Amino acid sequence: MKKIVSVLLVLALALAVSSAALAEMMVGGWEVAEHQPVLMMDEEMQAVFDKATGDMDGAVYVPVALLGTQVVAGINYCFLCQITPVVPDPKPVWALVYIYADLEGNAEITNIYEIYFDRHATPAE
Repeated sequence: MKKIVSVLLVLALALAVSSAALAEMMVGGWEVAEHQPVLMMDEEMQAVFDKATGDMDGAVYVPVALLGTQVVAGINYCFLCQITPVVPDPKPVWALVYIYADLEGNAEITNIYEIYFDRHATPAE
């Protein structure tokens, strides 16, 4: 009886460990920076960002942090950016910029969500 219980416990533990490992490798889930966003971009991240924003006129995009990535048929990136329009007396805005990089090395902006601080701010008490 003890052997059967021991075998069942070992199988349950193996199943739990393999389930956790599979969850970490799941395609399609966003991997978010757990402790803090990535503030220093490596060459790969910078190349993806530059490729996606290189042909854009009218504004300067400055990545401030990489907030997360998502593995799909390529990689989705979510950057916190400061965007400054190229106009006299520009007013920079903050935005979440989503970029998709495919497996062939192409990259494109898929979404830009401007952050409106006045709409989301909580008044001080």
